Amino acid sequence: MLFATGFVLILLGLAALLVDRQAAHFIYDHVNARTHKFLDGITHYAKAGHWLAAAILALVGAALAKHFGGRGGDLELLINYSLAFIASLTLGSAVLHAIKLVLGRRRPRDDMEMGLYGFMPLSFNLEYNSFPSGHALTICCVAVIFTCVWPQFWPLWFGVAAILAVTRALLTAHFLSDVLIGAGIGLIAAREVLLLGFPGYAPGWF
Repeated sequence: MLFATGFVLILLGLAALLVDRQAAHFIYDHVNARTHKFLDGITHYAKAGHWLAAAILALVGAALAKHFGGRGGDLELLINYSLAFIASLTLGSAVLHAIKLVLGRRRPRDDMEMGLYGFMPLSFNLEYNSFPSGHALTICCVAVIFTCVWPQFWPLWFGVAAILAVTRALLTAHFLSDVLIGAGIGLIAAREVLLLGFPGYAPGWF
């Protein structure tokens, strides 16, 4: 199910390329300063560095607790899901940054402020890094891991992930297609890592 969902998001992202520029200009013209400030305040909850640091701290803490005599299934769960998240983010980010470097898309703000729009294939310029969205990828990986740990709250995890991912487009930090494709890569990367590397920790519906 996650693979199909991720694949559909990628297809929708490719379709969104047709309306990306118009959508970005509409958003830029209609999101007021107050809303922009609010969105800017929450969008960073999807930043990879924060979640990666949390996963590393959880992994180290659980490993130390186990080393010094800690017992129980919760420590094993924490260790394995922390590792699964780190691996998911690593795999997804490797794919995402390869695409960024090869396709080299300018961000929406370049269009709004300088009239510069489009892809710069094979430019290998780190400034052309709009496509796909790393924030969307990260928060979708988080949602997948959280769903494994607390499956009863899956609508909350994916709902929050969707909101935080969309903030990237609403802030014109990314185009809509960047967000959709980043989210799709995140879902597929997390699914594959769990099924292949941590099969005992992946739900059957994956």
